[in-house]
Amino acid sequence: MRLLTHNFLQSNVKGTTNGYPLKIEATNIIVEESPMDVGLVTRMVAKVDYGALVAAVAEIRATELLAAEQIPDIPTEKPDLQVTDSNALLEALHVILFNIHILEGSLICPDTGRQFPIKDGIPNMMLHEDEI
Repeated sequence: MRLLTHNFLQSNVKGTTNGYPLKIEATNIIVEESPMDVGLVTRMVAKVDYGALVAAVAEIRATELLAAEQIPDIPTEKPDLQVTDSNALLEALHVILFNIHILEGSLICPDTGRQFPIKDGIPNMMLHEDEI
């Protein structure tokens, strides 16, 4: 699961009032390089909840499953990529959004504590019958 995917997931357990952003508890993370598309990175940064992305990066760092140099630094405030000419910033955002993959672990609802497992990079967001 990429951090881009994580940014759009939320808990829909019955009675949940604040199911976003899901907390990440990863047990296996890899960095898989991919070619950068500047236009795609720019469009995706405009669409993501940037605060949730910054929090997800902090949670990934806290696992210590990746070396510090594998997780680039990004600004805590959403950058205006229309006026920046920083290729390093675009590359850092590309790595964060597209190259970091959570293979195993779980996503946790901040409201209910419900855990959604991640197996083979796929989050299982299926609800039990009593949660619908």
